[in-house]
Amino acid sequence: MFWMRRSKRKSSSTQPTIEQVPKVSYRTLHQATDGFSPNNLVGSGSFGSVYKGFLAQEEREVAVKVLNLLKKGASKSFIAECNALRNIRHRNLVKILTCCSSADYNGNDFKALVFNFMGNGSLEQWLYPGIEGENESRRLRFLERLNIAIDVASALHYLHEQCEQPIVHCDLKPSNVLLDNDMIAHVTDFGLAKIIFVTSDISQNQSSTQGIKGSIGYAAPEYGMGDQISTKGDVYSFGILLLEMFIGRRPTEDMFKDGLNLHNYAMLALQENISQILDPTLLQPEAREIQSQINDVEAEIETNLMQIQMNSKVQKCILSVFNIALSCSLESPSERMKIRDVTKELNLVKNSFLGIGNGGGRPQT
Repeated sequence: MFWMRRSKRKSSSTQPTIEQVPKVSYRTLHQATDGFSPNNLVGSGSFGSVYKGFLAQEEREVAVKVLNLLKKGASKSFIAECNALRNIRHRNLVKILTCCSSADYNGNDFKALVFNFMGNGSLEQWLYPGIEGENESRRLRFLERLNIAIDVASALHYLHEQCEQPIVHCDLKPSNVLLDNDMIAHVTDFGLAKIIFVTSDISQNQSSTQGIKGSIGYAAPEYGMGDQISTKGDVYSFGILLLEMFIGRRPTEDMFKDGLNLHNYAMLALQENISQILDPTLLQPEAREIQSQINDVEAEIETNLMQIQMNSKVQKCILSVFNIALSCSLESPSERMKIRDVTKELNLVKNSFLGIGNGGGRPQT
């Protein structure tokens, strides 16, 4: 009994709270965003809007996520995100700089989170460049997509297996993957995150937003049957995300109905001709100039390899990526890949693509 009480105290004491997060005033954020000007609005999420801002004192560009407190669960989302992000550090996770919990100039409650600004926007904006007036000429090349997938898998590996208490993101999707100036991916939006506290042989989910377990099309099927939050749910979402990245179709499109989903769609194509369902922009010559941030050697290798008709080496790499995605998005949680294996296999695919070592990804099925 003494050991159990001590373990319980230890678990509760390691749980981060909003009081631990550095605070900033409403006035500072109002000035940084030009009064939350529509011109600085860069996106909207489940519980609020994100504005680009500039903190003059720190001479830093930031992203300010303003919570819509009229939305049910927004306050809990705010606390959950503070708790999840306060004590974690990883190159592929957004870093929370500060937060604001006070009142605006009209006396209304105001809550906001402040992050580093990501200059290249979200993965969604790159996969679907026609939305929101984005530049339609920009495309993601095969290697760029593969690097982003590795970044996201690395972030999940850290959250699931390398944190003191495992963290389940619960809402992985393209709009929650941000790209910095070097096209490095950062997972964001932890408003639904669950911290899993493990005491003895019992796992307890600290649920921040009861009843909400992700976005339609990306949420694991077992959640719809009332199952507990688990890291396997994130693996499923990652598998769907990976399929979407290389197919170029949202899992919520009208065509996916009557038992057909993105997983089954890819599975059928894998047995016939996978190139028929690939994102067409993967097979088109690049018109845009290769950005200086991208490694010139990798860019030259890819330009030579990725033609309108794929050679056998590229086909093998693409098939390996699809096999990984399908293994992650299986209906049965117990049959899905472990995230550590996902990261390893994706790196093997990259090495094979670049001609490094003998990497080749998962065996074809």
